[in-house]
Order: sequence, then C-alpha cells, then structure tokens
Amino acid sequence: MPAPTNDDRSLFQLIGELPDTVSTLIRAEIDQVKAEISYKLKHFGIGAGLVAGAAVVGVFLLFTLITAAIFAFALVMPAWAAALTVGGILLLIIAVLLWIAYVNFKRGSEPLESVESLKADLDALKGTGDYDRR
Repeated sequence: MPAPTNDDRSLFQLIGELPDTVSTLIRAEIDQVKAEISYKLKHFGIGAGLVAGAAVVGVFLLFTLITAAIFAFALVMPAWAAALTVGGILLLIIAVLLWIAYVNFKRGSEPLESVESLKADLDALKGTGDYDRR
C-alpha cells in the first residue's frame, strides 16, 4: 500500500504525528538559538580581546605622555624637579579621583528608600511602628 499523501491522512494520523512535529520544531529552534548565541559570543570575544589590546596600548601611551611631560618641565627646571612636579600632579589627580569615588561609594551605601518604605508598610500591617493610629 503506498504511503498516504498529506491529503489522505486522517485526523487521528495527524494528531499522532503532532508530538513528533512539535518535537522536531522545538529541536530546530533550540539549534538555531545555539547557533545565534555561538555567533554572538564569538564576536563579543573578539571585541573584548581588541578592547584589551587597546587598553594595553593606552597604558603605554600614558607612560609616554608622562615622560613627555617630564621632559617638557625639564626645559624650565632641573630634571629631578620636573619628575617630582609631574609626580605631584599625578598624585593630586589620584587624590581627587579617590575622593570622588569615596563620595559615590558613600551615596551608594545609603539604604534604599523603597526598602525603608516596605519595612514601614509591613510594620503598619502588623500594627507596629510609627504611623497614625486614628
């Protein structure tokens, strides 16, 4: 007997094939998602590697600029004083950045208003805490 065509299948045959069809579709979707994620991760990895390489070159650039600043100051003062001056400027920059970081960390460590509000609401539900008892 020849295999039935799509038009000759009964409703029960179609319902019987449904789990296999759905399973095949889900596997195909999962394979497609895996391929897309693999593609994206590959390109994110390449991008991250290039950013790391640029950061290394940036550090060498920073050293070069610091040396150039020392040489520039050495034109108007002794070399040792130029090096100390550039070191002092860098120390001042570090101190300002650390102070700004400290202020931001302090702001970030304050309790969240929403958490305090939730605690007050829970206390009100329990019948404890500071709220108007009219």
